[in-house]
Amino acid sequence: MTALIKERDRVTEERDKLRKAYERVLEELQLLRRRIFVATAERVDTSQLLLDFAKKQAELDALAGALPKEDVESSGAPPGASSPAEPGPGGKTPRPKPTGRRDVSALEHLPQERLELTDPDLEGKAERIGFEESSKLGYRRGGLVRVVIARAKYKVAGPAGVTLDTTPMPPESFQRSLAAPSLIAHVITDKFCDGLPLYRQEDRFKRLGVDIDRGTMSRWVADAGALLGATVIEAMRKDAFATAFCLATDATGVAIQPEPAADKKRQPCRRGHFFVVIADRDHVFFDYQPRETSAAVGRMFHGFSGYIQADAKSVYDVLFVPPPERPPPQDGADPDLAERFEVGCWSHARRKFWEAAIAKVEVAREALFRIARFFERDAGWKGKPPATIKDLRNKHLRPELESFFAWAEVEYAKVKDQRGSLRSAFGYAVRQRNALMRVLDDGRLKLDNNRSERALRAVAVGRKNWLFIGSDDHADAAGHLLSAIASARLHYLDPEVYLRELLRVLPHWPKSRHLELSPKYWATTRTRLDAAQLAAELGPLTVPPVPEQEPVTN
Repeated sequence: MTALIKERDRVTEERDKLRKAYERVLEELQLLRRRIFVATAERVDTSQLLLDFAKKQAELDALAGALPKEDVESSGAPPGASSPAEPGPGGKTPRPKPTGRRDVSALEHLPQERLELTDPDLEGKAERIGFEESSKLGYRRGGLVRVVIARAKYKVAGPAGVTLDTTPMPPESFQRSLAAPSLIAHVITDKFCDGLPLYRQEDRFKRLGVDIDRGTMSRWVADAGALLGATVIEAMRKDAFATAFCLATDATGVAIQPEPAADKKRQPCRRGHFFVVIADRDHVFFDYQPRETSAAVGRMFHGFSGYIQADAKSVYDVLFVPPPERPPPQDGADPDLAERFEVGCWSHARRKFWEAAIAKVEVAREALFRIARFFERDAGWKGKPPATIKDLRNKHLRPELESFFAWAEVEYAKVKDQRGSLRSAFGYAVRQRNALMRVLDDGRLKLDNNRSERALRAVAVGRKNWLFIGSDDHADAAGHLLSAIASARLHYLDPEVYLRELLRVLPHWPKSRHLELSPKYWATTRTRLDAAQLAAELGPLTVPPVPEQEPVTN
């Protein structure tokens, strides 16, 4: 009889384990089916939640207190989400014939714009005998144009007799390049704004009657990115680290083409990472890192003091260690004594409960209901002064947040020994309690980090088209160009127009005033420039004096 009881208990225990495993697999199946066949957005029927949790809503309303009538105005529903050469003598393959010199006659069919450059030191003092002409390719909305650069030639009489003198070429971003600033800006925006790979641009240029190979365009893009990174982007970064209140960050992967192996065998692409950093409403940066590690993150944010909003990845933990407890830098840099405060993301917390709710777990649906109230209340205070928002949050939102975490700890204790999405959701919320409550510190802080994920769409969409990046150096350059484009959009500038004008004025601009060329200040700087000079592809440019309210410079 005892043996039968033991056998029964063993079978019952085994049955319970199998039942739990079945329920876990069924939950994962429902989540995958929802993601594949329905939608990836975290859509929730909020009206049904209100019906299901009407009693809980009354309890939370009583807990948080009634809002004044003028504070109840909400913005709507809570947010959701060529063939090889023949070998020559000795078996060596001859080098291909250089193709660097361009055939200007191939550009004669294009519309022309003529720029006549004269030498102010010789004009009117020496006889002008003509012009020395060269060409560049520019781009105007609607197609390519041929920019004819006509430099005046003079007969100059001197003690040694008559000599010929030609107006020197003015400063330009890329000396001896076929491309004018407008064409380089067009190629960059086509790739990084519209996800158009260079080989497709090459085909398009052929249809327009101009041969521009993708290798040439790749060098244009890499050189432009390196130039902006060492000048304007660097000035923006120093300004952000000195003045920003909160940096929002996130990361995504990108494929990097491997270096050629000695045995010339094919190798798979390796994985690099783009980190986006949004500094308030001022600047946006894309930092490339070969590896997503704590050391890389520490170097990126070295010296910044303030709030950092990120997800709960362990690589960010090093940022929030108290300065005395931080390990010394391994690269010989100065110790990082800056103090930073972690701000959590309620969208990340909600996402995990949404996954659990797919399996129709009632407690996960209650979590969604509670979190939706946080977003709904906070949306009603949008546009108010930060001090007012802070007071309203502490008066009406704090009680609900504290109630949520007290409830979450009880529910987590029930499931912490069970595998599944519910344990993951409650575990994330409980561990991130301090970071998720940080929004109560200041009215300028956001409940979610969705702005970082939106900014990363530029990389996510692009990599589906151009597939990979050629090297780490090219990835660095791409990050600088993405930074300039994203910052231009942040300040409602046309990225192509901004890049064209930036490449036009940059060689003339003093090194100590590069911050004036950043998107944050460009609208003001542009009004102080001569419009005719700025519209020309190259030529003289008068740099205005330092403004009275000079921005912080690099």
